Amino acid sequence: MLDVLTKQTKSNHMMTGTIKTLTDKGYGFIAREGEAKDLFFHSKELVDVTFEELKIGDVVSFELVQSEKGPAATQVSRA
Repeated sequence: MLDVLTKQTKSNHMMTGTIKTLTDKGYGFIAREGEAKDLFFHSKELVDVTFEELKIGDVVSFELVQSEKGPAATQVSRA
């Protein structure tokens, strides 16, 4: 089981989590502490990091948004 960090900062509403899954189709999932469901992200939402540079277990920061398919991460970058 992953030990993940999830926190929200007061200044910019960014959260943190841990990369749990990466696919060969350009998307992945972020595990968040206290949340049973992992959060979807697409490679087009990455900032200052490429999809190929990410590894499972990397800590990332992101903004939580509501997409048509449910919650998702945007503005994803290494924490």
